[in-house]
Amino acid sequence: MDQFQVFTDAIGGSVGLSALVSTLPLLTFFIMLLGFKARAHTSGAVALVVALLVAILGFNMPTTMAISSAFRGGLFGLFPIVFVILTAIWFYQITVASGRFEDLRLVFDKMGNGDVRIQAMLIAFCFGGLLEALAGFGAPVAITATMILALGIPPLKAATVVLLANTAPVAFGAVAIPITTAGDVGGRTLEQTENIAAIVGHQTPFLAFFVPFIIALLIDGWRGVRETAPAAGVIGLTFAIAQWWTSNHFAYQLTDVIACIVALGAAFVLLHFWQPRGVDAMRERLGLEHSAATDGDEVELPSNRVFMALLPYAVVVVVFGLANLGTAIPTWLKQFKISFPWPGLDGNLLNSAGDLVNSDYSFAYINNPGSLMVISALIVTVLYMVFNENGRYKLTWGQVGKEFVETAWKMRWSALTIVLVLALAYVMNYSGQTVTIGEFFANLGPAFAFFAPILGWVGVAVTGSDTSANALFANLQVTAANNLDLNPDLMLAANTTGGVVGKMISPQSLAIAATAVNMEGKESEIFKKVVGWSFGFLVAVCVIVFLQSNVLSVLAPVVP
Repeated sequence: MDQFQVFTDAIGGSVGLSALVSTLPLLTFFIMLLGFKARAHTSGAVALVVALLVAILGFNMPTTMAISSAFRGGLFGLFPIVFVILTAIWFYQITVASGRFEDLRLVFDKMGNGDVRIQAMLIAFCFGGLLEALAGFGAPVAITATMILALGIPPLKAATVVLLANTAPVAFGAVAIPITTAGDVGGRTLEQTENIAAIVGHQTPFLAFFVPFIIALLIDGWRGVRETAPAAGVIGLTFAIAQWWTSNHFAYQLTDVIACIVALGAAFVLLHFWQPRGVDAMRERLGLEHSAATDGDEVELPSNRVFMALLPYAVVVVVFGLANLGTAIPTWLKQFKISFPWPGLDGNLLNSAGDLVNSDYSFAYINNPGSLMVISALIVTVLYMVFNENGRYKLTWGQVGKEFVETAWKMRWSALTIVLVLALAYVMNYSGQTVTIGEFFANLGPAFAFFAPILGWVGVAVTGSDTSANALFANLQVTAANNLDLNPDLMLAANTTGGVVGKMISPQSLAIAATAVNMEGKESEIFKKVVGWSFGFLVAVCVIVFLQSNVLSVLAPVVP
């Protein structure tokens, strides 16, 4: 087969015209989603066809290579991305099936001593972050919204709170699969991907610190902020510090798990020594006669049940920690992998500089987040079977298997969407479409560093997924960075963090929140409440990234 080389001026000898045509697959995807209200997988399929046509007719890529590129991306979308998400959600479902999840809910009910403002921080931000770490893809919004509603918070406020809370944890959601995707699609090494996580860990903590204060503001105005400031400060600060430390010095896949556990622990300690002021007046002001906390006080919840409710998350930390401990264990685990040259692409792809592009497929079938989640789930299942407290909590292997099958069935369309989006991304990358758009964007000069997060924000606002946004724009960010002599890892981090703040205004998130609080058909009301915050957060992220590209470059190290 003849070699194919990327030319960024393939159409009409013009980079500008080539870049314009290259945007057609992305525009098709967004127009299908927003204009025709098509389902995400349908939009992805149509956009993929357009990408193939542009690759073949516009960039003169051989048809077999274009189709092979789509299969290469689709397989990566299936393994590891879909595999990781599937196992993470399955893990969560096991805790629900065991009955221990209800105990965890009661733990939150008992904390806060009737102060729904603090309980909302713990549920929407801390526990929601934990769900984001393990499941993501709408689960945190759906689950925490119903719990917030049970506290007596009005539906619109409840929806707004959970959407605002589902920001800072998103970058490391589903065991940090958005960052893993950014590294892979952007052509970064493992060390560079870890560097992306570290840079994101220098960005999102600034958002995380303020989220608990905003939750108090949304529920009870500035008076609520003043009266709960110690709790908001402790929760926000400990979460931010733990998020920074884990992403920079431990296993970045566990960033949200550890940050949420640390923040919950800090809140628990604080509430033993400090009590919020004005709780009775607040409840009267908000028209709250009773809450889940009041009901929870009537339920006996001994320490052993609390421990068993928290056990799954401790198991995850230990398993992932061991898999990333030192160099000996990770090196040994990495030996177990499937790796082969990709048919039709190997040795035939040349970038715009004339260098061979590595198209090999590799999958570490043990040392990947999905397999580690399976190991964690099996350990938790055995422990729950052994310590079932005389049959109080019944969990069988049949239930575990059933949860896996049901989870796989429920996410079938989401899985197909991810596979199609990754196929689209790889066709655009290998044919030169993404590189051409990136080269055109490089005309912005150093100002590109300020605008880079907007791409991620737009991507997530439309697709509802930070993973999908990174798949779409990662290579574009790297190309623009290389052309402008910027740090590619910083631009990939910018795309990820920019996407984080677009999550709250995505149609999927709005629909999930509206359904959870019984406001179906009133998504526009929720949108009006959160869109201002989304814009405000986006400007803050843009400023942080721009500063990291110059005066704060120490917070965005370069890994060759």
